[in-house]
Amino acid sequence: MNWFTKLFSHAPSNADAKPVPKQAVKPKDSPDKALDCSAPVFTEHKKQPLAALKKLVPLRNMDDAYVAQLPHTTLGYRKDSIVFMLGQRTQSVFYLLSGSVELHPNSESSYILSAGSTLSNLPLNSGKLCGATALATTDITVLAISGDFIARWLGKSHQESVAFELVDIELPEQLADNRFFTSFSNAYRENKLSLPSLPNVALKLKEAMEKDLGVNDVVKIIGVDASIVAKLIQLANSALYSPISPVTNCHTAVTRLGLDQTRKLVMSISLKQLFYSQNPQLMAKMQALWKNSLYISSLSFVLAQENGSVNPEDALLAGLVCDIGTIPILHFAEQHPTEYPNLDILDSAIPFLNPAVGTLVLHTLGFTPELTMIPKYAEDWFYESEGDKPNLVDIVIMAKLHSYFGTSRAKEIPYMNSIPAYTKLKNSKLTPDFSLDVLHRAKHRIAAAMNFLS
Repeated sequence: MNWFTKLFSHAPSNADAKPVPKQAVKPKDSPDKALDCSAPVFTEHKKQPLAALKKLVPLRNMDDAYVAQLPHTTLGYRKDSIVFMLGQRTQSVFYLLSGSVELHPNSESSYILSAGSTLSNLPLNSGKLCGATALATTDITVLAISGDFIARWLGKSHQESVAFELVDIELPEQLADNRFFTSFSNAYRENKLSLPSLPNVALKLKEAMEKDLGVNDVVKIIGVDASIVAKLIQLANSALYSPISPVTNCHTAVTRLGLDQTRKLVMSISLKQLFYSQNPQLMAKMQALWKNSLYISSLSFVLAQENGSVNPEDALLAGLVCDIGTIPILHFAEQHPTEYPNLDILDSAIPFLNPAVGTLVLHTLGFTPELTMIPKYAEDWFYESEGDKPNLVDIVIMAKLHSYFGTSRAKEIPYMNSIPAYTKLKNSKLTPDFSLDVLHRAKHRIAAAMNFLS
């Protein structure tokens, strides 16, 4: 029996794992047997240069003075050493400095990460739980940084951003001097962007739900839009809700779905009208954006259903709005046809613009603070929420990450098992192609959700 077969024949407990010699992990089903993480062959407490630390994610986005004081240790391991193990609790975030490691998120999947590769500036693990077992395939050196300090910084940033404020948009050097992006950034800072507004039915229903209204009142508001009524009936009869008996009218659909869920679903249906441009090229971008938002939204809905800690309708809406900041960018391009760059350059800037602009859009539309912050954190891969269960941001992060599989962005994103959100998912498991098993098995529900919103 090799080391890996032995390892997964006994599921390890969440024993505390620190970067110190001989940290034992005892299998739950065999308390008298323990598999040990390997002892480092050397430990150095010498400070790494600030420039080296600032290459690492998420340290590169933190204040220089804060990064300089982060406690960190350099550890050396021999080939075939076990650095950390799946399911272990840890107080450190590990980065590979030299050599290669093989990561095993479960007994069926593995991948090799080498120092100097595109993803070597990303952590091998993050969050309180290790999402994989790390085996040294060569002699390696690893940097261990205090996870508590990183979590404290990120938590501080999240708390400070609860109160909405316009923030500076930082663009890469190659885009910062572009006339179009300079004009857009100025319009954003001066709050002069043309922002989308909610369609009439969604706006009326949002205002009405702030009062104590019953099903009949809500049905009257929705009933003026036949397409929304048809969508709600379709949804109530879909595989997403596994109905026992068929729904044939709006009143029954609203009753079955519930008032709060109906409001969120009507909002989701209505958002499609915001993705519009009279410019054919930009309209094509809007349609692609909507289609991708549908996919992320559907993934979010299914993940929320499976995990049970987040309302699926909240997740559906959150997935739809995670990239909503792109709409004002495309509208601005439509209003300045002689200034906006080619579409490839525009695409390259959107990831830098969308978080701040999306937050502004949702704040202006009156969304809840939790939903308003979704664009800001949807691609904050190393965001760690409080508690052991995933929250709304965790669900959208997992859906967003999954949506990049098979695209040109796949080479830029971290491995799924290395991010905190993954370790919080109920019964989380990766298939051999690193896709979430739960989403692989739920293709019909994902298709049903996309069909409902499209």
